[in-house]
Amino acid sequence: MPTQASISTQHLTSQAITAERGWSVRRALSTTAGWSSTVARLVLAVVMFPHGAQKLLGWFGGYGFAGTLGFLTDKMGLPKPLAASVILIEFAAPLLLVAGLGTRFAALGIGAIMIGAIATVHASQGFFMNWSGTQAGEGFEYHLLALGLVAVLLAQGGGRWSLDRRLGAHA
Repeated sequence: MPTQASISTQHLTSQAITAERGWSVRRALSTTAGWSSTVARLVLAVVMFPHGAQKLLGWFGGYGFAGTLGFLTDKMGLPKPLAASVILIEFAAPLLLVAGLGTRFAALGIGAIMIGAIATVHASQGFFMNWSGTQAGEGFEYHLLALGLVAVLLAQGGGRWSLDRRLGAHA
């Protein structure tokens, strides 16, 4: 049978864990009241959504889920769960960014994809995009711009007009 002291210790420990989780949720949803985060969030969403829609739905000349999954696993050598995650993140994260819901998580997902794209494909092509069509592939300047927007969102959150801001006030 537990003693009064052990019950109190368990109670205090569970309260501390609950408080820590509450702080984490508040921190994840916290955001600045300025407009710059909102602009960064919406621009990143608008730029990334067509890429995700290509990969998942086959829109905008894309290959859809099956075609992209095949490319990422067969040609790029990614494990199937990772390849599926890339497709789903690249589609869902821009939708979350438009709403400003889970902004930091969505931005982190996009950031991971951009770093992965640079490391696996684009770094070897140099800095510049293939504007003239003379390079073998695309450089990584686009990815750096996306990473800059990701950094703003990780630091500042979703901005004044985000669901994060509304939810964070109640977390």
